Amino acid sequence: MRWNFSLAVVLAIVILAPASSFAGVQVRFIGSDRYTDAGSFESSRASTEAALRAHLNRLGKRYLTPGQTLSIDVLDIDLAGQNEPLRFGPSDLRVMRGVTPPRIKLRYALTERGRHLRSGEETLSDINYQMNPSAHLSSDRYVYEKALLDDWFGRIFPGRQIDRRHKF
Repeated sequence: MRWNFSLAVVLAIVILAPASSFAGVQVRFIGSDRYTDAGSFESSRASTEAALRAHLNRLGKRYLTPGQTLSIDVLDIDLAGQNEPLRFGPSDLRVMRGVTPPRIKLRYALTERGRHLRSGEETLSDINYQMNPSAHLSSDRYVYEKALLDDWFGRIFPGRQIDRRHKF
């Protein structure tokens, strides 16, 4: 009986706790219709934005501590490779070359319970993107862009990575 009451109290605290006590990432895509390359059509641009937003949210859960909020304005995206249409019919074929690395320009602000901790504007790029060994094994369409964001989070938030994997 006592255990059930304690569990109910803990659940009530978690459910009724203000959202600001949890870590979070807020992502805005500013002027996405003018991006260098985020997809040729509106539907592919929306797909790119959704994939990168989901990845940034996963990174936020992994790196940010409770009470921290990271606001990110994505200012430009240039996907890895270059879209090269085939001679016969429409195509979404991307050809990867060393001279077409991924590039993401962003502005960010990190706050903790309303207090400013860090902010800046950066252009992320990796000219050696094709040498990423994990990318060769991935079928993810945005593997190179996600690798850029992974590296950026690790550099901006060193030592803050929270291991949220289950341990069996």
